[in-house]
Amino acid sequence: MATPTAEAITAVWREESARLVGALTRITRELDLAEDLAQDALVAALEQWPRDGVPANPAAWLMTTAKRRAVDTFRRAEVLRRKTAELGHLTEEGDPMGDLTSQVDLIDDDALRLIFLCCHPALTPESRAALTLRLVGGLSTAEIARAFLSTETTMGQRISRAKRTLTQVRAEFELPVGAERLARLDDVMAVIYLVFNEGYSATAGNDWTRPELTGEAIRLARMLAALVPDAPEVHGLQALLELQASRLPARTDADGRAVLLDDQDRSRWDALLIRRGRAALARAEELAHRGAPVGTYVLQASIAAEHARAATAEETNWRRIASLYDALATAVPGPVVEVNRAVAHGRAHGPEAGLAVLDELPADALGGSHLLPAVRGDLLERAGRYADAAASFTEAAALTRNESERAVLLRRAEACGRTPGG
Repeated sequence: MATPTAEAITAVWREESARLVGALTRITRELDLAEDLAQDALVAALEQWPRDGVPANPAAWLMTTAKRRAVDTFRRAEVLRRKTAELGHLTEEGDPMGDLTSQVDLIDDDALRLIFLCCHPALTPESRAALTLRLVGGLSTAEIARAFLSTETTMGQRISRAKRTLTQVRAEFELPVGAERLARLDDVMAVIYLVFNEGYSATAGNDWTRPELTGEAIRLARMLAALVPDAPEVHGLQALLELQASRLPARTDADGRAVLLDDQDRSRWDALLIRRGRAALARAEELAHRGAPVGTYVLQASIAAEHARAATAEETNWRRIASLYDALATAVPGPVVEVNRAVAHGRAHGPEAGLAVLDELPADALGGSHLLPAVRGDLLERAGRYADAAASFTEAAALTRNESERAVLLRRAEACGRTPGG
């Protein structure tokens, strides 16, 4: 069992590691060295805090320790004497970086720079997610590997390749500006959403959800909203994640089996997350009223808010949700949006309306995903076409890589097969 000191160290590391690595990257201009120095400070904390107690300002302690390690590193390398001179002032009593509490803006800028660096366009989406969790989320390579059902060796290699790529393309640590910043902000939000979705509905394995990933994604979204407070889409992302995550306690039953939205006990939904999500959405809408552009995350958060407002499944305003999906399909057209739009139209206007939306999609619109046959099965079941529904559910079960989801789909197929006419 972890001791209170060990838990405190873990909490501080998760909270401060992005700022620490970001500040050290700005100082040293070397990402690998910055991470090594931060890890050295963490090791020092693990050694000293259990003996001496948690310091009054843990973040400042970690930063001071890491900067001293930086000075020692440069002093040992004679060819870098110039850098030693530049960094020497960092250990002096009057060091302007010594008091972190008076340098919040600077440190937050470092964290923001680090997030944007992890989402450099030269990296693949998977590498961006892994590097973000490593450097911004403070997760170990082993934790990231478990989250994405990979081996520690494979994940370590992916992270190492990502760092090498950033070195090869000479990625700048400075914040991008103009159109590049907007594009990179979209990438940053996409990575956070990718992490959340993997936690909310695991793509493979035995677990229906991975709450540790959803929690980390929400923390990153809140950090981004604090760092970029005037972008409605950032607040929309935070709102979306918090509103969706509010359902997590009800998404499994006492035996760990998956529970679909219609069958969930909504009294188990997290009321605090709902309030926080609504507040973030209100902030996004306020910025939108001032003329700031909104997009997919605000629209999706508005959809999630409609579900949160309904005390029971029967009270859900599906017509409003269908209209929001229509707007979403116009803003960001794509097969995933169309499949979800089919669900909404099927509930708002009858299953045949939903099937009509699906019929507009090519059979291979989602490749080998189980999503399309699963939604088709739901609509066919609601239309009373039980034999066809059973076939669609069976097809979807064969395509999914998640065991909990497969069990749900097979149960629905069996239920349709037992229904008269099925």
